[in-house]
Amino acid sequence: MTTATDALLRLRALVGRPEAEFHDGQYEAISALVDDHRRTLVVQRTGWGKSAVYFVATMLLRARGAGPTILVSPLLALMRDQVAAAERAGVRAVTINSANRHEWDDVAARLRDDTVDVLLVSPERLNNPEFRDTQLPALVERCGLLVVDEAHCISDWGHDFRPDYRRLRDLIALLPDGIPVLATTATANERVVADVVEQLGTARESEVLTIRGPLARRSLRLGVLPLPDATERLAWLAGHLADLPGSGIVYTLTVSAAEDTARVLRRAGHEAHAYTGQTDTAEREELEGRLKRNEVKALVATSALGMGFDKPDLGFVVHLGAPSSPVAYYQQVGRAGRATDNADVLLLPGPEDRAIWQYFATASMPSREKAAAVLDALSAEPQSTRVLESKVDLRASTLELLLKVLDVDGAVRRVSGGWVATGAPWEYDEERYERIAAAREAEQRSMLQYEATSACRMEFLQRALDDPAAGPCGRCDNCAGVWFPADVDADAAGQVGTLLDKVGVEIEPRKLWPTGADRLGVPVKGKLRPEQLLQPGRALARLTDLGWGGRLRDLLADDAPDQPVPQPLLDACVRVLADWDWDARPAAIAAMPSRRRPQFVESLARGLATVGRLPFAGTLTWRGGPPSGAPGGNSAFRLAAVWDHFSADGLQLPPGAPVLLVDDLVDSRWTITVAGQELLRAGASAVLPFAAALRS
Repeated sequence: MTTATDALLRLRALVGRPEAEFHDGQYEAISALVDDHRRTLVVQRTGWGKSAVYFVATMLLRARGAGPTILVSPLLALMRDQVAAAERAGVRAVTINSANRHEWDDVAARLRDDTVDVLLVSPERLNNPEFRDTQLPALVERCGLLVVDEAHCISDWGHDFRPDYRRLRDLIALLPDGIPVLATTATANERVVADVVEQLGTARESEVLTIRGPLARRSLRLGVLPLPDATERLAWLAGHLADLPGSGIVYTLTVSAAEDTARVLRRAGHEAHAYTGQTDTAEREELEGRLKRNEVKALVATSALGMGFDKPDLGFVVHLGAPSSPVAYYQQVGRAGRATDNADVLLLPGPEDRAIWQYFATASMPSREKAAAVLDALSAEPQSTRVLESKVDLRASTLELLLKVLDVDGAVRRVSGGWVATGAPWEYDEERYERIAAAREAEQRSMLQYEATSACRMEFLQRALDDPAAGPCGRCDNCAGVWFPADVDADAAGQVGTLLDKVGVEIEPRKLWPTGADRLGVPVKGKLRPEQLLQPGRALARLTDLGWGGRLRDLLADDAPDQPVPQPLLDACVRVLADWDWDARPAAIAAMPSRRRPQFVESLARGLATVGRLPFAGTLTWRGGPPSGAPGGNSAFRLAAVWDHFSADGLQLPPGAPVLLVDDLVDSRWTITVAGQELLRAGASAVLPFAAALRS
């Protein structure tokens, strides 16, 4: 039996259709891996059948006595779909990930017994010390095929910056001679392709077989509908969601936007649920299943539901807010219309999009100063991330990302018990990071051009991905005319506006001192004592909320002028106080001192005092000058920056009474905690924090 005949039989078993045939390029990729043991890059649109290539190749290689396939896959949702697809074809696939720790011993035993055909791992798992040092060497020695799925993540130019993907070049270098390697993606322009080829371990692109097909999806009908604000966008969606075909995905840029949108849609009578990185794993699996069974109209999702999610009949994708690049946008809209003749794709951009893009773009970029601080703090002895937090002023998430970048570059190494410095020389590659930043800015401009173009939208996306087959689709709103209603029902807008006018989020009081604070000169450790605890507080809204969040972002932006609190915002804050189910009503109001917005904070405190007919006790002062710390950073440094900096001297506090402490923005909660304790020492029986905004 020839490889071609055997491969076709395996394909038909995989898809469950006896008449199935290979798509253009599928067998060429399989033959390159199985017969020629080549390194191969497949760039094909979502739904083309990239998974069929590596599953069929795995079955053929296993039949020839090869070891298991190692499949590097980025998301749990994608892994679940890949395992299910493998099982349908008789491929024995298992995964090691953060959600199935209880199965790891069984997986290891099955690998030793050679009863696993495909092992799925995340790129981060490859650097887990236990896995890297005890299991990976034997796996590499026996590996029959290495597959890098969603390979655009390798690239610094790509839209999903995952440092651990960059270590795949080292893994590939460890493979025995003749082991084939496959990289697959649906979203790669020429720059990304070149970077992926480099990571595949060769300096010459000609040594990698690249199989690239047209990226246009004939079933997709693209459109863009600009609307002035979040209320109008949500009102349009609530009024027209039922008109969209089948079940689909509504993408948002932030977690709070997903939660707010799902709540609004349910109130409008739609079966819609939020799906984000904060959704419990079991709930995620349940929601994925309900969407696949068309039991929900829509999942309102962040990018947590993206790469590889497999629902061939997904009827629509709507974006409330634009991703930061055409590459990212194409990747997400590619979820729709894989096995249907028609699917609708609509973008409703928002004025806040650019601020959100900038935040995420800068969050993953290491600075020279931060990198130097981390390297200075490390030694030859392992240190946990928590210990390092007390030595460098970085949040845990930022510190972890920076450590991964330094690890990939060889300057640090993750070991059992934490991180160590390798002693290898390391230079900050300023030119590289400037190049990445410039590329991201160019992608953002390109996304704005997509929104504004009068030309074919599908062709625009294809050209952004350097697709040589780019051409007019004949279906989008620019080619065939606007296919969606643009009207927003006034009553619906009013109802949505009422829902978005929701006010009040809790400010949870700090209960534990941050680890390492004592090493920064703050003599505290463990739990806060009862006499140090503040009461649960309130803020008008989070900065990321769809309703008041937008107005607060504008008002509290770094470049916004200080001004008295606007009357509508004061009225909304009064509503928060009216709805507050506090144990003891405050008997006075005090204000926080502010470096940036003293006028705003004091006018808010005085305004609340006037409406509530409460005495304004005054504004706390700084002891020894204002704090020197900047926003952000980790808890230990934030606490140290404000420790012993506040004084209640001169405040007119009613003895033994609760006090409402007013601020503009609460972020780490340490500033208001330390200031509140000063009020408690000055005689307040309780301190109730209140702020116009909560950062997140």
